[in-house]
Amino acid sequence: MSDATLRSLVDDLASPDPAVRDEGAYAALARRVREGAVSADDRSWLAGAMLERLGHERVEARAFAPLVLASLVAAGDFDDAWVPAVSRWYVGEEDLRGHDPELGWVHAVAHGADFFGECGAAGVGDPAVLLDALARRLVAPTTFVWRDQEDDRLACAVALVLSRDDVDGSVAVGWLERVRSMFAAGAPGAVPAEASNTMRTLRSLHVALGEDVLRGGEPVVVPHAGLVRRELAHLLAEVTPWFWRPRSG
Repeated sequence: MSDATLRSLVDDLASPDPAVRDEGAYAALARRVREGAVSADDRSWLAGAMLERLGHERVEARAFAPLVLASLVAAGDFDDAWVPAVSRWYVGEEDLRGHDPELGWVHAVAHGADFFGECGAAGVGDPAVLLDALARRLVAPTTFVWRDQEDDRLACAVALVLSRDDVDGSVAVGWLERVRSMFAAGAPGAVPAEASNTMRTLRSLHVALGEDVLRGGEPVVVPHAGLVRRELAHLLAEVTPWFWRPRSG
C-alpha cells in the first residue's frame, strides 16, 4: 500500500459522512491491517496518526481512532504508550452518543472498550490498568444514558481482560472498588446517568461470565469468573434490595 493511499484513508477516517468514514475508510484500514497489507513503517505511522487523532476537534474523528489501534493490536503490534493515551481520551470524552442520525456511528464508549478488550485478549498491557480505565469510564459523571449496547461492549472488554492468565483474584475484582464507591455515595432521587450505565454493564457482565465468553466466535476461559460474579451480585443487590438478594453459600 502506498503512502498516498494510507494517508487518504486516514483523512477519510475523520469524515463526518458515515459512508466515507465507517463503511469506507475504517473498513478498508482494518481489512488491510488484518491481511498484513500494511508495512511495519506504515503501521508505526498509522498508530502515531491515531494517537494524534484522539485530540481531534470532532468526536466522530476521535472515536474511530481506538478502533484502528485495536486492529493493530490484533495484528500483533503494541506500544506501552498506547494505553495511557487512549485512557486519557476515553475517561475524559464527553460526547457519548452511540448512533447519530447524521453522523452515523460515533460510539466512543464502545470503540474505546474494543481497544481495551483487544489488549486484554492479546495479552498486552497491564491488566489492572486496562480494567481501571474501563471502571473509570463507567463511573465518570455524565448526563448521557447509553442506549446503543455500549454497556454490552464495555462488559465484553472487561471479560476479555479477565480471560488472561496473568490476572489474579485481587486484580479480577479490584476494579470494582470504583463502582462500590459510587454506589455508596448515592442519594435518594433520580438515578444519575453514570449509575444507570454502570448497573446495566455489570448485569451484562454477570450474565456473560455464567456462560461462554467469546472471542472471534470461539469460547475463552475466564479463570476467576465465579469470584467476579459473586462480587457483581453483591454490588447489584445493593441497588435493588427490594427485588432480590444473593443466595448464601
